Amino acid sequence: MFGPFRLTNPLSGGLLWKIPWRLSRHQKYRQRNRLRHVDSVISTVEAALGRQSKTIRKVEMWKAEMPVEQEMLPKDKYTVFDRKVKRYRKGIHKVPKWTRVSQRLNPPGF
Repeated sequence: MFGPFRLTNPLSGGLLWKIPWRLSRHQKYRQRNRLRHVDSVISTVEAALGRQSKTIRKVEMWKAEMPVEQEMLPKDKYTVFDRKVKRYRKGIHKVPKWTRVSQRLNPPGF
């Protein structure tokens, strides 16, 4: 755009424009490994508590509600529900702290 309102170099660059619109196969691989790692931690905690004949309500709720990585659809592994996006889904890598927060449940039908 020409004239007094044209973009300068610092305004046209930045992180906002550098996030690819889909995950690479390496990012998908690491995401699957993160999901499997969380599943293994939950099963280890449950086994350790089972040996002591104890239970924790949070672990039981997690096992009842959250699907295991193998049970999840690829759509749920790599995208999350977002009501502001056109088709109600956006890539999980666009979510802040997506490598630290477990995103497994989405509204049914989306």
